[in-house]
Amino acid sequence: MRKRTYEASEATKREICAALKVSMAQKPLNKITVAEIMQSCGMARQHFYYHFEDIYDAVRWMFDQEAVALLREHEGVMLWQDGLLQLFQYLQENRAVCLCALHSISREHLRRFFQTDVHVIIQGTIQRITEELNYHVSDGEVDLLTKFYVGALASMMEEWLLGNIQETPEELIRFTDQLLKDHVRGAALRMAEPPPEMGQNYSEKP
Repeated sequence: MRKRTYEASEATKREICAALKVSMAQKPLNKITVAEIMQSCGMARQHFYYHFEDIYDAVRWMFDQEAVALLREHEGVMLWQDGLLQLFQYLQENRAVCLCALHSISREHLRRFFQTDVHVIIQGTIQRITEELNYHVSDGEVDLLTKFYVGALASMMEEWLLGNIQETPEELIRFTDQLLKDHVRGAALRMAEPPPEMGQNYSEKP
């Protein structure tokens, strides 16, 4: 009984969010009312609040179920590029809705929302690369590298969504993948080099 109730609640949430997406493709979020969303669903207005606190809560749930879920399906670090590509495709297919959210919700809030799951994937990728190179990295260094690349990816996706970056998602993912690998390889090579002798002058040629 509990399972059927949960499934019915999830189905209702999806129906409400489908109506919300239609409105978001047409006007700003602050111009959308709960009453019009529920009227489109053929439900009473008060039923909305059985499932969501407000419209912003519905937007967060919608992105979590539709966009971030694409990344969770690719938690295997070997498939992180596939997960990001699907996320780009979702942004493309729902560009009007995503732009509505971007212009209506704090950019930092929306960025943090996506970063949570991207963080796990990028962190696993860095750890895999370092293991392949037999390069020991401290937890602090992994965390710092992860934050750096997650922030860069979030900014890049935002600029791409706004139309300020013209490269294709495939090109952007290849660029990020190569940059990440080069960064870790360079760090591994630097650590493998013998320390310079005391008093060595780097400006002098051998």
